[in-house]
Amino acid sequence: MSFFKKIGFFTAFILPALVIAGYYLDGWWNFISVAFVFLLLPVVDYLVGLDTQNVTETESKIIGEEFYYRFITYIWTFVQLTFILWAAVAISNSKITTWYEWMGFILSVGLVTGGIGITVAHELGHKKSPLERFYSKLLLMTVCYMHFYIEHNRGHHVNVATPEDPATAKRNENVYAFWFRSVCIGYAHAWKLEAERLTRKGIGTWSYHNQMIWFAILPLLFCGALTFGLSAWKGYFAWQVPVFFFTQSLVAFTLLELVNYIEHYGIVRKQLKNGSYERVNPLHSWNASHLISNFFLFQLQRHSDHHANAIKRYQVLNHFDESPQLPFGYPTMIVIAMLPPVWFNLMNPLLADWEYKVYRNAVAA
Repeated sequence: MSFFKKIGFFTAFILPALVIAGYYLDGWWNFISVAFVFLLLPVVDYLVGLDTQNVTETESKIIGEEFYYRFITYIWTFVQLTFILWAAVAISNSKITTWYEWMGFILSVGLVTGGIGITVAHELGHKKSPLERFYSKLLLMTVCYMHFYIEHNRGHHVNVATPEDPATAKRNENVYAFWFRSVCIGYAHAWKLEAERLTRKGIGTWSYHNQMIWFAILPLLFCGALTFGLSAWKGYFAWQVPVFFFTQSLVAFTLLELVNYIEHYGIVRKQLKNGSYERVNPLHSWNASHLISNFFLFQLQRHSDHHANAIKRYQVLNHFDESPQLPFGYPTMIVIAMLPPVWFNLMNPLLADWEYKVYRNAVAA
């Protein structure tokens, strides 16, 4: 892998730096990260274009084991924890007073913790290493979305592109309806999956072994510790901290659900005669191999290969020409998704093309 690509993944660290700069510059500068992600990045993404090159199978075995790439995700974990602590201190300093400063600051923090933080948590949560899985849970704790660790790995990856998966958007389902379905049903399904795991081990659901109980408690304890610590330091109740913590969490996991919506919109796996579904393959996720946004998102946009090979590390995910291709990278697609008529006009023809391609291949086989 080229030196340019190796250092490219460090571009993710630009975002927290912009949030901090915006805070100290005051006022509308708190929106600088939002402008960077949804205005500047799409333009750069478009101008630079696609990266459809793949590493060879031999290179993949070597690059996939390089510690360098894991090191970047490990560093991010500690950067995000430090960043959340800084943001809690910053919001409690009463420097932010107007509604638009609050909005800009919280949206910007949520872009960091959700847009990149949950992406890193997603990458780490798929790995076998206990340390990486611990870091994944730690990152998810900072956005009140720890159940994602269960639902994504044991639910979404099993049921993706089927009616049983709440994180697969249906054709003509707008993103707002999808958000409620994915968030609510996904959370309930995580409880179900955890209860089933405990039952197989002969352990009761209401036990300290139940991860879902801990996943509900730990973000509250984390927020409580931040609030108590800053209140004690300042000598008054730092009410800004819990307001900030829970609203940035809402922004963060809303970004995740927007990405879920984009990744699987309308795609359905074929149901077999025995009632099961065909094996997941690179045709069952929307793919986007835009070079720059993939640097920021640790190649999450090469989503087709991720679902076909979930344990594969981000640096060696492949581009597949045969996968359904998004016309733009995620930052642009997120904006379009929030405008349902525009989204349907753009994506439904592409979905129809994908369905015809699948049908044609089935007939040919």
